[in-house]
Amino acid sequence: MFWKQRREAKAALAQAANKKSKQSAEALATRQLQLQSYERLILLADRIALPNLISRVNQSGLSAREMQALLTQTIRQEFEYNVTQQIYVTPEAWDAVRNLKDQNLLIINQVTSFLPADASGQDLNRHLLEMLLQNPQASLHTIVADVLSFEARKLMS
Repeated sequence: MFWKQRREAKAALAQAANKKSKQSAEALATRQLQLQSYERLILLADRIALPNLISRVNQSGLSAREMQALLTQTIRQEFEYNVTQQIYVTPEAWDAVRNLKDQNLLIINQVTSFLPADASGQDLNRHLLEMLLQNPQASLHTIVADVLSFEARKLMS
């Protein structure tokens, strides 16, 4: 009787240890997914930052309207490609990314609306960069990247 109880107790302890180990492995896997999501969203913020975006998609010979379409389409595609990352990050972090996207689209559309109909894509790019230089707070990408980095560091501590 004693040996049977002892075997059952050992089996119960082993089962509890396995369960705890499994939970720990699952928590580690979840944390890795979360950190990867923060990493991807920081990359997204960098890719849709207007100065970086302009230098990456800059094409000569486009009108301002064509450049506007190219810039806004690229931002939307980048955002849509990463939309599933919101599952793994805090609502505040996701809101920051979404606000960056929305603000950049708004800036592009507003600057384009003030240009003459015959303006070139280079004119649009120049005006966008000048506007960002004159109004540094309009460039949210560094703030968003800082928010995402802070959230990721909280996960690692």
